[in-house]
Amino acid sequence: MNEINGFKVSGSAYEALSFKKEPAKAENSSLGQADFLTLLITQLENQSPLTPQDNTAFVAQLAQFSTLQGIEDLNSNFVSMNGSLKSSQAIQASALVGHTVLVEASTARLASGGEIMGTITIDEPVDDTLLNIYNPAGVLVRQELLGRQDAGDITFGWDGRDSAGTSLAPGIYRFEALGLREDETVGLATAMGANVNSVTIGANGEMTLNVDGIGPLGISAVKEIL
Repeated sequence: MNEINGFKVSGSAYEALSFKKEPAKAENSSLGQADFLTLLITQLENQSPLTPQDNTAFVAQLAQFSTLQGIEDLNSNFVSMNGSLKSSQAIQASALVGHTVLVEASTARLASGGEIMGTITIDEPVDDTLLNIYNPAGVLVRQELLGRQDAGDITFGWDGRDSAGTSLAPGIYRFEALGLREDETVGLATAMGANVNSVTIGANGEMTLNVDGIGPLGISAVKEIL
């Protein structure tokens, strides 16, 4: 893994950015716009005066030429648009470095004297909501009853203390949200607040956020910038 101006770049992407001798270009065997126009003009110049080209056929050839030109313009615009999109994504991703984001996850890092923020997504109303918090060893250290909840996202905060009020050691903690619906326990999705440490650029130009305490995530996983 290499680093360029604060960006972590995969080996294949770094190699692609390096100056190296280009391989010999293969000859283009397909007809382009200029070739098509040259053939059309040559055909008109060499047609027989006694049997000139039919107007319908001539119009059809002009239509083919127009279609070919449109396809080439479309391809050119698509390539340009794709490059602009990747550049825009890179700028957006780099702007997130050092910021706290809310991402779909069940783990988060507790800093010394810090707290952890998160949300629970309620897909359907529940009669009661329970939040379990596990330490890095997988031991349950705290439970919070959040009561009946309607559909939507609810926010919670944890001050890093266990059920007895003792401050716990820094580390990565896991959060489990459960809902009670018609006497049946259902799992609920969580999202955690975490810091974006860096951005990795893949070989295909895809941006990946390296989120503290959670790991690599795509930009689409970000629900909110805190």
